[in-house]
Amino acid sequence: MIETIRTILGKVGGLGAAPADIATDADLYALGLTSFASVQLMLAIEEAFDIEFPDHLLNRKSFASIDAIERTVGDILKDQKVA
Repeated sequence: MIETIRTILGKVGGLGAAPADIATDADLYALGLTSFASVQLMLAIEEAFDIEFPDHLLNRKSFASIDAIERTVGDILKDQKVA
């Protein structure tokens, strides 16, 4: 999952560093992730993982780092299996 997230970040993140060089706990906003890029990131993640972010997860915290994105996507996928 992390490699997929890194690939998406490379395409839409507009970050100042190569996604492969970014620590999974690094603050993506400090690295240059803008609000517009975070929306593009969300849409690309939804498409890649065939999920939809619920409204309560559409916040800065959900996209703060690669780790945060992985946790958020994992939670959404778990919820889908339960439903």
